[in-house]
Amino acid sequence: MAPVGHKSDVSNESLEKTFSMKGGKGESSYVNNSQAQAQHARSMLHLLRETLDLVQLNSPEIPFVVADLGCSCGSNTIYMIDVIIKHITKRYEATDYEQPPEFSAFFSDLPSNDFNTLFQLLPPYGGGSMEECLASNSHRSYFAAGVPGSFYRRLFPAKSVDVFYSAFSLHWLSQVPDIVLDKRSTAYNKGKIFIHGANESTATAYKKQFQGDLAGFLRSRSKEMKRGGSMFLVCLGRTSLDPTDQGGAGLLFGTHFQDAWDDLVQEGLITSEKRDNFNIPVYAPSLHDFKEVVEADGSFIINKLDVFRGGSPLVVNQPDDAAEIGRALANSCRSVSGVLVDAHIGDQLSEELFYRVEHRASSQAKELLEQLQFFHIVASLSLA
Repeated sequence: MAPVGHKSDVSNESLEKTFSMKGGKGESSYVNNSQAQAQHARSMLHLLRETLDLVQLNSPEIPFVVADLGCSCGSNTIYMIDVIIKHITKRYEATDYEQPPEFSAFFSDLPSNDFNTLFQLLPPYGGGSMEECLASNSHRSYFAAGVPGSFYRRLFPAKSVDVFYSAFSLHWLSQVPDIVLDKRSTAYNKGKIFIHGANESTATAYKKQFQGDLAGFLRSRSKEMKRGGSMFLVCLGRTSLDPTDQGGAGLLFGTHFQDAWDDLVQEGLITSEKRDNFNIPVYAPSLHDFKEVVEADGSFIINKLDVFRGGSPLVVNQPDDAAEIGRALANSCRSVSGVLVDAHIGDQLSEELFYRVEHRASSQAKELLEQLQFFHIVASLSLA
């Protein structure tokens, strides 16, 4: 069969403008496939609160500013902002101040993020006193705004933010390293769409890209954070020292997802070159990868930096239902990478690809539930 027509490739130059978690409220949307992220984030609330206890409280006359970087479009970000503001409010109530400050929350992600869905999920602002807002479960106690842009660059005015929060975002690179897409390079990732099991040169290129991106992130936040501010970061991580072993991320993108791309090539639906020009811009760092950048930058003090077992990214009602597990894996992959796949091979072939992911995952459902486990790097940082 001749290759089906498709859209043009997503270049690194356009990645920032096109990439996002899958918007809307459909079956494969991020809204309906982020339950695992919610569970993992809630398991770390005690660590988040420890970070919040380190934040310097200023006069209540000065608004307290919180920013979620990589907020996406689901209810998870709204829940976490609420947790942060309620905790800071309790800290103010325990001081001699008569009342807490006004709160401002910035939801930030790339311009292509589905901010419309996010804003529709936001409860209305209480409008009355802060006490009335906090007493109401149906209203929010903060002013809200969306901030489009890459968090690898500046997003806010200097010394304007008290708390930065970012969960499950920093493993997404600003781009696929150019040399990974260069046929003349030893880092060319021939035959693969991810670095799991790739050669050393490819893995080194990805690591260098991650560390350069993280350095840019830290430089930007160090300028934007108020003196006495703190930051809580969570991203995919790995326990192996070998960057070609991407752990849970490797199993998610480097097995059934990889095999589904190979199916399209073998069936003549796409060329092998078309497959090789698609690479997932994700890097799950080791603790050393992360720490090396933070220490070299020097802007932040490390309060806590560790690797935690996050659990499975698959949330299913019937663990014995192979078909449900297959759908869960396909929807999980699609919710985070579907926009990139659609742009690279078009909607029709994207449907074919994720159908194959679902079918392959269903045939090995039991092994998936047992083996697919994520680890997370958790970092608590304060301005030096």
